[in-house]
Amino acid sequence: MASTLEFKVRRREAVLVGPAGPTPHEFKKLSDLDDQMGLRFQIPVLQFYRNNGSMAGKDPAKVIKEALAKALVHYYPFAGRMREEPGMKLGVECTGEGVLFIEADADVTIDQFGDGIWPPFKCLDDILYDVPGTGDVVNCPLMLIQVTRLACGGFIVAYRHNHTMADAAGLVQFMTAVSEFARGAAQPSQQPVWARELLFARDPPRVTCEHREYDEVPDTKNTLVPHPDMVDRSFFFGPRQLAQIRKHLPAQLHKASTFEIITALIWRARTISLKIDPEDTVRILSIVSGRSKINPPLPSGYYGNVFVLPAAVSTAHDLYTGQLGYAVGLVKRAKEKVTEEYIRSTADLLVLRGKTHATAVGTFLVSDVTHAGFREVDFGWGEALYGGPAKSGVGPLPGFATFYISYRNRDGEDGVVVPMCMPRPAMERFSAQFDKFTLRRKEAVLVGPARPTPHEFKKLSDLDDQMGLRFQIPALQFYRYNRSMAGKDPAKVIKEALAKALVHYYPLAPGANEMVHAMGSFKEFVMDM
Repeated sequence: MASTLEFKVRRREAVLVGPAGPTPHEFKKLSDLDDQMGLRFQIPVLQFYRNNGSMAGKDPAKVIKEALAKALVHYYPFAGRMREEPGMKLGVECTGEGVLFIEADADVTIDQFGDGIWPPFKCLDDILYDVPGTGDVVNCPLMLIQVTRLACGGFIVAYRHNHTMADAAGLVQFMTAVSEFARGAAQPSQQPVWARELLFARDPPRVTCEHREYDEVPDTKNTLVPHPDMVDRSFFFGPRQLAQIRKHLPAQLHKASTFEIITALIWRARTISLKIDPEDTVRILSIVSGRSKINPPLPSGYYGNVFVLPAAVSTAHDLYTGQLGYAVGLVKRAKEKVTEEYIRSTADLLVLRGKTHATAVGTFLVSDVTHAGFREVDFGWGEALYGGPAKSGVGPLPGFATFYISYRNRDGEDGVVVPMCMPRPAMERFSAQFDKFTLRRKEAVLVGPARPTPHEFKKLSDLDDQMGLRFQIPALQFYRYNRSMAGKDPAKVIKEALAKALVHYYPLAPGANEMVHAMGSFKEFVMDM
């Protein structure tokens, strides 16, 4: 529903919100992990909140705006502007100018977004307005926040931030501080720490590990040219889907992590769906946090980027022909390469190669933000129904990357939403691959009449048996969950009802012959969305 819903948004003029108190005017350098070319973009995030009766009379836009000003006293670099020094080195001039803030209203209720509030969001440009001239990495506000009040009393918090400032964990740390002030706190529970010098390259820099994620690969087949018909769709991996996928793995991989399983499935299915040349080399880059790898540990409250992009590498042919376990093993081994030395080696490589981009040709990147805490950010109205990146991919290459987003579906199941962006024909093939590994389909059985029926021969009319009607025609019916039917299995109910109906419509249940086609077969399967 969120992908098709249309509504009107009335926005007020964007304003700058600065710190509520005095802050230092100083210059702070970013780390050599922060300022790599691959992070020089703005990344959008959405959070949806229901109305809460206990907050009656409070305006979420006013509450969040005032809390933001208080949080910026502690996180004052966010109120500054990014500058670029000679040698492409980035740093923040802490000017106190502030972040952009937009207040808006929409003539829509949160229930109108439907059961699946997840990407794609057709309304994204309305609920996160791109103020002209503010989207660059340098010399622009480092953050834009829009609070859109909904007709039901709920609201949407949408924001984008300069990725060089913080990773997902750091961004959530900042927004948690805003939410704490919104709920009346006098201080943030976690004091921020800059200390970006802890992740500067070594002197002299030295690359000590293999970094296939930064291979220099020419695009000889123009694979980076965007397809004219790209489509977006999200896929839900809940407990039942994951259990079904595990059945396709050998016993030694049954304990593979959720991340490894989803990543392997997506990598293999995407490679197949795009029909990549079997001889081509393909990569999947996994964003792996280094926060637990650094020794001595980074100080609590550090909110910079602390991740690397280890690559799993294969030929497309081996992904096509190998079992899913082959891809799981590659992803697992790539993750295991990440040590403190690997992180230091990455920072050194980035300095030696001039802040280089990661390889794009034949590459897909995945970022797991399920544990970042976007949904748990509570401004006083409770946890978010949806909290996470606003779309799949970022930057100029649609379809290059995706996110794993924590989500609770309408049945109360916690799982992972994965938004994908692909050319339309490829998306159809990808969906088929997803169904292949996640559907639980029982063996087809024949359902006959519930009671004896005549054994006789019935001819069709001359209109019935014309050649132009000799085919099977498919039909679909979709039904919402109904709590009044709790405990009842729709497959069992319909199967029993079918047998009863065939007593009266018994010509639909004979053996197949040239005059009458058998239509009494019954298939039962489960597909969780």
